[in-house]
Amino acid sequence: MTVLNAVIDFLNTIFWGYVLIYGLIAVGIFFTLRLGFIQIRHFPELFRSVMRTPQNDTSGITPFQALCTSLASRVGTGNLAGVAVALSLGGPGALFWMWVVAAVGMATAYSESALAQLYKVTDHNGQYRGGPAFYISRGLRAPWAGVIFSICLIITFGLVFNAVQANSIADAMQGAFGVEKLWVGVALAILTGIVIFGGIRQIAQVAEYVVPFMAVAYLGMALYVVIANITAVPGVIALIVKSAFGFEQAAGGVAGAMLNGIKRGLFSNEAGMGSAPNIAAVATPSPHHPSSQGFVQALGVFIDTLLICTATGILILLSGVMTTGTELTGTPLTQEAMVAHIGEAGRYFIAVAIFFFAFTSIIGNYAYSENAMVFLKLDNRGSIGVLRALVLLMVIWGAYTTVAVVFNLADATMGLMASVNLVAIVLLSGTVAKLTRDYFEQRKTGEPRFNPEAYPELKGKIEQAIWSEK
Repeated sequence: MTVLNAVIDFLNTIFWGYVLIYGLIAVGIFFTLRLGFIQIRHFPELFRSVMRTPQNDTSGITPFQALCTSLASRVGTGNLAGVAVALSLGGPGALFWMWVVAAVGMATAYSESALAQLYKVTDHNGQYRGGPAFYISRGLRAPWAGVIFSICLIITFGLVFNAVQANSIADAMQGAFGVEKLWVGVALAILTGIVIFGGIRQIAQVAEYVVPFMAVAYLGMALYVVIANITAVPGVIALIVKSAFGFEQAAGGVAGAMLNGIKRGLFSNEAGMGSAPNIAAVATPSPHHPSSQGFVQALGVFIDTLLICTATGILILLSGVMTTGTELTGTPLTQEAMVAHIGEAGRYFIAVAIFFFAFTSIIGNYAYSENAMVFLKLDNRGSIGVLRALVLLMVIWGAYTTVAVVFNLADATMGLMASVNLVAIVLLSGTVAKLTRDYFEQRKTGEPRFNPEAYPELKGKIEQAIWSEK
């Protein structure tokens, strides 16, 4: 175990000390500039792409279902335990750097999901499939890199991240109700099995109902706390900004705030990681153009970080718990903050919120790994059955494994996966720029529709029948 920990620590030092802490921001800024600040100038388009009437196409899920499924994965441990960890290690300034990652990450999320739509395929069941492995293989003519990405995706989302989510649920349930962690894991595995054995469509349907409910309930509670402490809010905002730039003494200083904010920001919103594109590709876009799904997933980043993560950060900072010298971190810190606001009921509220946030993440993460199995041509009943069994075992294992080990392993596998994806989307950025110009030129005269004939350079790389027949 000591050797394993040493290897994981080394990988994290490389990825997070050198590659991703600069790469994520750089790629986000690159797409923000190349696409003309698309996430700001065309912000209303993010909402329009979700609210339009769905296309009548039974091969895919609706844009709203795709948004909810990606939010199911995004909105989880990172939004509650992860924000608390970032604040503990990096101080209030970590929240500011989470905002930065989200702001530029919206352009990254748009780009990777538009590419996933463009290069999607139809599987043997007549269902849309796609994601980074497909645009790496088809767009860059590098199937070997697609294989590496797919393996990373299965390890990261199918296995490691699901252990992380199970760990948070077990911690919350033990802290609030005194339930033994192992039994929490077993019960969670049973619930997970009921959903994932129904496949991606059933996952999307569950997410469509559960995710909006849990997000509105949590944001509503945060709004109540903010209104109740409205006079303290300006001071908290000032503290966040000052700490981010070292003007206010805080744990870890500027470097600590930046490192922890960026790490936990990516862990939460997943922009650039290559995860959300897997469900973006499964959707039937409305209007029928790859860019429209890019806008849907950019909205997912906005909701995840700029709304839900911010709500958690403000709840903790307004509570005053961190100023008492507490050594709490993760879920227990978030619970104590809520107790300070609404009494002991807060402990149970966070436990229930963690359950919904993390459980939906588990089923969303599984949906991504199933897509990777399709790319690897392992989507037969036996192989999918093995994947599902491994997912359920990881849920049970994660429930009683120490959080430090789980988080460190998640950081390492996420770092490798994100590195592969970031290189790919930068190499394909010319296609993203062309798609975006095409979308808005058509938007001036009516509803955009993707015409593969206008992209001769993509002949033989995309499944043209998907776009020509609809």
